[in-house]
Amino acid sequence: MKSSPRILALLVPIWVGIAALASPAAAQTDPLPSWNDGASKQAILDFVERATAEGGPDYVAPAERIATFDNDGTLWAEQPLYFQVLFAIDRAKALAPQHPEWKDKEPFASLLKGDIKGALAGGEHAIVELVAATHSDMTTEEFNTIVKDWLATARHPKTQRQYTEMAYLPMLELLAYLRSRGFKTFIVTGGGIEFVRAFAEDTYGVPPEQVVGSAGKTKFELRDGKPVLIKEPGVDFIDDKAGKPVGIQSHIGRRPIAAFGNSDGDLQMLQWTCTGSGLRFCLYVHHTDGEREWTYDRQSSIGRLDEGLNQAAADGWTVVDMKKDWKRVFGFEK
Repeated sequence: MKSSPRILALLVPIWVGIAALASPAAAQTDPLPSWNDGASKQAILDFVERATAEGGPDYVAPAERIATFDNDGTLWAEQPLYFQVLFAIDRAKALAPQHPEWKDKEPFASLLKGDIKGALAGGEHAIVELVAATHSDMTTEEFNTIVKDWLATARHPKTQRQYTEMAYLPMLELLAYLRSRGFKTFIVTGGGIEFVRAFAEDTYGVPPEQVVGSAGKTKFELRDGKPVLIKEPGVDFIDDKAGKPVGIQSHIGRRPIAAFGNSDGDLQMLQWTCTGSGLRFCLYVHHTDGEREWTYDRQSSIGRLDEGLNQAAADGWTVVDMKKDWKRVFGFEK
């Protein structure tokens, strides 16, 4: 029987809890079984032990144990396109019969001809147009349902797995391990906050109030006497690069003591975290496994990791070599 990320997110904390209540020998059960023994795994274990050792010089009170995680490329895969973009493409195709004008309007014209590369040739502007057309003019509840329905039926173009099955098993274990030691885990993503909230709790065990992300404009109105929130076209906040520390301050109100990312888009979040006082931990997931996942870093148009690699080396941040450090990448691997 295959294990879904949702089941793993629920079971891993139980396993950890059972180990903690068992005999001293059983209590030493490996909390990160999908990680190979090595410097990266040991750095995580050492950090958590130091942060939670009551009376120790690096002890961090539970209220201050804030850990922030990027989503795309850090908690789940992001190739060949960000999954939210793939959702927007599928949504545009479904809405096309209601929009005959799209036949002559980019990026929709190319998209409807099956030319995704041509549709996205307009770069950020094309993506904004696509997202605005597919993420607005509905209530937040309606959008949540649409996203969940898509995730239940859509399949990744390479693996043919549900997108939530593309969550990284080692990172699911890490989330559960941190929570078992009194950490509060937050997702801080450049993706849409409402999109990620639709699956974060089931997939990662992260409730919607602990998701920080990019946001479109939203308004309150009464429909048939019932109060609703309507998603509108337009961008309210971009939670990427320098926006991530701003989003953390606005939504969380505490500087994290640990931050996890995979790209230059996460650099400012890691900088903000690791320049604080006291015990700190910053980690980059480096995509080095072209067989089980993808290989990319400095030259990639998606998830580029260039300046971040340089700073990680200069400041001694932990860099996870996916090929060497992870025994398993996905839960569906045999």
